[in-house]
Amino acid sequence: MNIAMTSVFVDNPLAAFKFYTEVLGFVEKLYMPEMALAIVVSSDDPNGTALLLEPNGNLGAKDFQRAVYEAGLPYMVFGVENVQTEYERLKALGVVFRGEPKTTDWGIQAVFEDTCGNLIQLHQPLA
Repeated sequence: MNIAMTSVFVDNPLAAFKFYTEVLGFVEKLYMPEMALAIVVSSDDPNGTALLLEPNGNLGAKDFQRAVYEAGLPYMVFGVENVQTEYERLKALGVVFRGEPKTTDWGIQAVFEDTCGNLIQLHQPLA
């Protein structure tokens, strides 16, 4: 068994699709703007786990999303080979980070805002 798809609540799936593809570098798996449906995958692994950019307009999702954001908790973690390199690339594209990359016992991490109501953490395991 493997994870085929997971989701992240967003306040605007169409804007999220643009940010996740044009800025973060994900690629389209399924995009139906008339249905506000957007699914992306990693350009490094197009047959890997898909990410549904799910509208936050149902079942209390908006309240949950806001509470997680206000608590300063990353909603999702994206693994990268080099956090510092990715941090600099994304900063140059205007991405807002919550601080400089930092090393912890678990690896190197940096947290950014995805422009759609979430904090996302970049993570690089220690060698």
